[in-house]
Amino acid sequence: MNYRDRHVVVTGGTGALGSAVVAALIEAGATCHVPYIDAKEADRFVLRNHPQVELISDIELTREADVARLYRRVSKLWASIHLAGGFAMAPVAETTKAGLMQQVDINLVTTFLCCSAAVSSMMRSDEGGRIVNVATRPALEWRTGAGMAAYSASKAAVAALTVALAEEVVKTGILVNAVAPSTMDTTANRRAMPKADHAAWAKVEEVAGTILFLAAPENRVTRGAVVPVYGRT
Repeated sequence: MNYRDRHVVVTGGTGALGSAVVAALIEAGATCHVPYIDAKEADRFVLRNHPQVELISDIELTREADVARLYRRVSKLWASIHLAGGFAMAPVAETTKAGLMQQVDINLVTTFLCCSAAVSSMMRSDEGGRIVNVATRPALEWRTGAGMAAYSASKAAVAALTVALAEEVVKTGILVNAVAPSTMDTTANRRAMPKADHAAWAKVEEVAGTILFLAAPENRVTRGAVVPVYGRT
């Protein structure tokens, strides 16, 4: 996959999956634009000084003005990959409206605003483009969302957004897809679930490989897909 001279926005790019995606994009020749709000996480980001990486500070992805500012900085946007989000484990009876809206904000609203800004940018260039969102396994298999219904519902909305938007913009040359991970093999997940079968979990580099294909110029036909990336779980 050749990303040479391609500019890609990666939200959540300083996280575990994001770092793997940015590393793979750099190797393929892309220039990555990575917004962040947490300065400590940006300081830990191992690729922060790479010449093909632009870190963009003080971007709160739930704020429309911040998202617009982010996308105005990127000329000739080719792909927008939306990894930013958050997780909450709580039964419905213990979830307040504030808790529900937090999941909607950090998962659905951030993705929606970035999709909107990305489509506007890509349509101005008239060269098409690629958008990749992140859903989750419970977004496709609803019963697996028991105990985390607010999170699952917000990610199911991301899946629906992906498919609807893909149909909306296909004639402009923009292909929109998503991945739906199960538990990924990260340090945080290993710490939270020390007795799990970690070998069965999808590696972040493997999930990144699927994302790279969906966002690549070589992907000319796949759109409206929410691709399971479950590993062996």
